[in-house]
Amino acid sequence: MSVPDEALARPWDQEIDGSMVPADPADQLADVLGAVARTLAAEPDVNGTMHAIVTAALAHVTGAEHAGISLVERGKVHTVAPTADVVTEIDALQLRLGEGPCVDAIAEHHTYRTGDLAHEARWPAFGQAAAQRGVRSMLCYRLFVHDNTVGALTLYASRRDAFTERTEQEGRLFATHASIALISAQKEANLAAAIEHRDTIATAKGILMERHAVDAAHAFRMLVEASQHANMKLYRVAEWLVDNRDERPPQP
Repeated sequence: MSVPDEALARPWDQEIDGSMVPADPADQLADVLGAVARTLAAEPDVNGTMHAIVTAALAHVTGAEHAGISLVERGKVHTVAPTADVVTEIDALQLRLGEGPCVDAIAEHHTYRTGDLAHEARWPAFGQAAAQRGVRSMLCYRLFVHDNTVGALTLYASRRDAFTERTEQEGRLFATHASIALISAQKEANLAAAIEHRDTIATAKGILMERHAVDAAHAFRMLVEASQHANMKLYRVAEWLVDNRDERPPQP
């Protein structure tokens, strides 16, 4: 999946009194997000969604040199759609040290913007290490819908103080769009997987219905709740239950 070229081009083609002047930034950003949304709607795929988002964000958020998404899956965080190797390296560094803007954006549900990472008091160990690797500024957004955090979108720059308050507002539009697009793509993927594995899910429901004397709707809700609690895909939970059907919980 790719973002249309016209969505990535910076339009400078408005003619006023015979002169060419830059397009309004707000209109430009709205056009980009609209083009991205149409692209994602045409082919809902999780990986394609993330690559389209980081490509568009990198092209339009002032000061950004690299971008990537830290995705939360099964309780673990990993980097996806990095636009450069340094993105993966910096994300791994944060996880290893247990500190950094991405870690805090996911855990504390805030947006984080740095000035000069070499002198960042909030994450001293990470800041020094990141600066040594050529990254001096970061802008990190939590990706979420309601209370469901799916990860973080991060922009990187080698220049000190590369991101301003205005830049932060621009990036927030991409982060909001990324959150909605990711959740939508994940739901599509889960639905496709559920259809593909419907026989296994039906068997798991039958096991729960017999074991707990509940109806089909209640058994399915139990599977969904177990999936959310374990942060596993629904069909994976169903597969585990079918594979371990003879294992009964201990009696009180």
